Amino acid sequence: MTLRLRKYFLLHFRPKTVPESTLALTLSWGLGGLAAVLVLLQMGTGLLLKFAYEPTPQGAYASIQYLIADVPFGRLVRNLHHWGANLLVGVVVLHLLRVCFTGAFHAPRRLNWVIGLGLLTTVLLSNFTGYLLPWDQLAYWAVTVSTGMLEYIPGFGPVMQQWIRGGPEIGAMTLRLFFAVHTALVPLLFAVLMGFHFWRVRRAGGLVIPRKADEWRGDPESGEPAPGPARERVPAVPHLIVREAAMAAVGVAAVLLLAVAVDAPLEGPANPGLSPNPTKAPWYFAGFQELLLHVHPTVAVFIVPVMATLALAALPFWRYQADPGGIWFISRSGRRSALAAALSGALAAILWIAVDHGLASYSAATGRFSSVGLPLLLLAAFAAAGWGSFGKRGTGLNNEGVQVAFVFAAAGFAVMTVTGAVFRGEGMALGWPW
Repeated sequence: MTLRLRKYFLLHFRPKTVPESTLALTLSWGLGGLAAVLVLLQMGTGLLLKFAYEPTPQGAYASIQYLIADVPFGRLVRNLHHWGANLLVGVVVLHLLRVCFTGAFHAPRRLNWVIGLGLLTTVLLSNFTGYLLPWDQLAYWAVTVSTGMLEYIPGFGPVMQQWIRGGPEIGAMTLRLFFAVHTALVPLLFAVLMGFHFWRVRRAGGLVIPRKADEWRGDPESGEPAPGPARERVPAVPHLIVREAAMAAVGVAAVLLLAVAVDAPLEGPANPGLSPNPTKAPWYFAGFQELLLHVHPTVAVFIVPVMATLALAALPFWRYQADPGGIWFISRSGRRSALAAALSGALAAILWIAVDHGLASYSAATGRFSSVGLPLLLLAAFAAAGWGSFGKRGTGLNNEGVQVAFVFAAAGFAVMTVTGAVFRGEGMALGWPW
């Protein structure tokens, strides 16, 4: 029975044949497979690190120093784990954008989009819980800032903060809790969600079939699908497997080169009585920390994340005018509107930061304007950008309008993230990184 199950799994992990057009690198850029390789790399290097790591406030920092100085290849393994984790966040975000911009979230891939959001959450959870484990100044105060944001969530925020910290302050219980989640719960979530994710990809017939910009699937009036052109299929071995192996090799080589060239940061041991200046959240939460400087805290750490999560989760389930799956940026005009939305969103965020920075030295009245008026202006711009999202005569949402709203918001938040992570110096003042 065990042999039959293994054979069944191996035969169905990849199909016998795949559409030849889906093998083009420009369709997926291998981001999904690369993310899976990085997860496996994280599990392997993390397992090795556990042999030297001691999850206590007294021994954590010393065990990292011992790992770096005395364990053969210990520094390399730690560097691989650190940079692999950071690259994993970037790869998963790019994979999400690729799926969105190729329309690969429409039926029959709706559920897999939601599973993908779960995987993105798991990646962030993995990075955040692992961030504290070195127990140095950088890790301690970054987690302090990140968990401190929870105070602004109305009602249950303080309770959630105490639950995550394991008490009122970050200490031994926090470290044990983060270590348990990072080394036990996160690998389990990856195993379940990744297995389900790949199975859903297989059930949907593989990757979305690439099409030209003037090809549309279905009649928006009747809802009847249009007959698609015949697609030539080729054996998965060697065509698909060789490409996946090559992409995996390139990804591992890139992480290895980065690990050899740049050491993972390690500051002095954690000191709860001496905070560094500036005290920043991890870079993947820097956008929310930047928002805290410009809007009411409840808006930055509760309303914006909740609305963004709900909008992303609901994205595949809205009724659209058409299904442009397989077409990059929907159409030729969609590409132009997406570029305009990206530039507009980035420019709006830059102007917002600049104007708010200029108003910071004025009276409380201007301060109220910067925390309330500017967000309202940005919301108005966002609404104007997505005005074309609503279709006519009840035919559903306009695909390009939804894409414009998504790109506008994503570009603005990207600027916030870069500003908070790179251009905030002592006292969180704006300045050049050098």
